Amino acid sequence: MISTTSSTAAMVTQGKLQINSVENVEDKTSGRLGCFGWLLVLISLVFITFTFPVTIFMCVKIVKEYERAVIFRLGRITDRKPKGPGLFFVLPCTDNFVKVDLRTVSFDIPPQEILTKDSVTVAVDGVVYFRIHCPISSVANVSNAHSSTRLLAQTTLRNVLGTKNLAELLSDREGISISMQESLDEATDPWGIKVERVEIKDVKLPQQLQRAMAAEAEASREARAKIIAAEGEMKASRALKEASLVIAESPSALQLRYLQSLNSIAAEKNSTIIFPLPIDMIECFMQRK
Repeated sequence: MISTTSSTAAMVTQGKLQINSVENVEDKTSGRLGCFGWLLVLISLVFITFTFPVTIFMCVKIVKEYERAVIFRLGRITDRKPKGPGLFFVLPCTDNFVKVDLRTVSFDIPPQEILTKDSVTVAVDGVVYFRIHCPISSVANVSNAHSSTRLLAQTTLRNVLGTKNLAELLSDREGISISMQESLDEATDPWGIKVERVEIKDVKLPQQLQRAMAAEAEASREARAKIIAAEGEMKASRALKEASLVIAESPSALQLRYLQSLNSIAAEKNSTIIFPLPIDMIECFMQRK
């Protein structure tokens, strides 16, 4: 078993070395035009020399500060470095170039219907900010870098949110954005694209789920209110018990409290106070043996 594993590892290592050697040979020969290619380049130079005043406008190109130019000579990239910003020279018969914008680009991810880990269907949209950091890779490795990044962002949003619960989706948006940014950045790096930021804009829940969550929150608030009211009643009853013990020690305190209550009632001046019995007649009830 050990020998089989070691032989497999050796075969994989040998295959990787062969692939790397082939890539190195391709890199070395990618810039070579061959005899026929150099012949066409010489013919183009001769043509430029004989028609110099006119062809100078066809040979000199300008790119802006935020742009770079990838030059193809007879279908091959001339060197592994883009031209610009400013002036650069091209051959009118053998060269063509592609302009690449290096500024940060933003786009909206359309709302995606996603089934979360706990089987809840939600609609989520977002926004992605990215820029091209390697113009040659963005031209040579992918046909349309912007469109490919948009499509990849949609699938990445579905894949990442499909592993999250609804509670995690609503509470941990920052973590989800970081996870999506890392996944997109790793996937688009061979295209020469750097994903700078990913944000979750809105999470739309079904109407039935919204009503259920609202009812749950309302019931939770009512339960907390009842608990608070019960705690208040308990504290009030303890205070009344202590007050009754204090009043019981002095019988005159009850009369003073009775008069104070009458005074507070009379302050409103909109009620008639009737003394049904004199205070002296209820002294026997206040005195305790």
